Amino acid sequence: MTTTTPAEIQTREATLGGFAAGAGYMFWGLSVIFYRQLAHVVPFEILAHRTLWSILLIAALIFGLGRGMHLGALLRDRRKLATLALSAMLLAMNWGIFIWAINSGRILETSLGYFINPLVSVLLGVALLGERLSRPQISAVALAGAAVAWFTFSLGFLPWIALALAASFAAYGYLRKITRVDALAGLLIEVVVMSPFAIAYLAYASAHGGTGFAKDGWLTDALLVATGPMTTLLLVLFTYGAQRVRLTTLGLLQYLVPTMSFVIAIWVYGEPLGHGQMVTFGLIWIGLAIFTVDAWRKERELRRVT
Repeated sequence: MTTTTPAEIQTREATLGGFAAGAGYMFWGLSVIFYRQLAHVVPFEILAHRTLWSILLIAALIFGLGRGMHLGALLRDRRKLATLALSAMLLAMNWGIFIWAINSGRILETSLGYFINPLVSVLLGVALLGERLSRPQISAVALAGAAVAWFTFSLGFLPWIALALAASFAAYGYLRKITRVDALAGLLIEVVVMSPFAIAYLAYASAHGGTGFAKDGWLTDALLVATGPMTTLLLVLFTYGAQRVRLTTLGLLQYLVPTMSFVIAIWVYGEPLGHGQMVTFGLIWIGLAIFTVDAWRKERELRRVT
């Protein structure tokens, strides 16, 4: 009888983690197609259903997995609850803009937003945590700034969708990083904070005959309900993977989302890619290549030291 060594267990866990994180990011990328099927529904209603159905499933998962103790401890910590209330606002903003942009035919701008998100996170680290930028990081951030400036100059408007998505998600990530709570318990608190607004909107819309649920057919109803399970599945896969793979691996996998959005926007929905946008994405990709290589080198040096 052969025994499994700790190294083999670690390798297997890392492999499973990589598959889980990759699957989570792929589902996130494909969510563009999912939400586009709900283009006939008001974005606020989609957001409301995503919030309310997520509450039910996340709560069931927490208690089904025996993690109620994490939720109980969190409910007794007022400081963490206050931080999660703020992160809930950022999450609602991010979800809402993402859904609206997809259903308004501006998927390329969401792709741009999630491409520049890592660089915005770096700037937040400098501003809020006092972190210092390396020369490659300065170059990457400068290229991102040049890309946004070129986009604005060539197309005549600021890519506010991309900037809002990148800023809200980076700020959300920062708050969740400093709060350090169980992923499922934290998300449950966030969607519960969002729920009164969701209920109020649905009640108002229903009173004025403006909801798509129970009126636009069974497929619309099924898709609206499915927004909850989809959100929870993404979180579970990402959390499982993030705990088992290296940060550089996770950093590379995150580019699956904007890459898939980019391809889907052009090949599936035929969004135009003009010269100005091509230059913008080109500058961003060069900056991200510099940023990623620098992060990879730093992790290698750290592993050698330890």
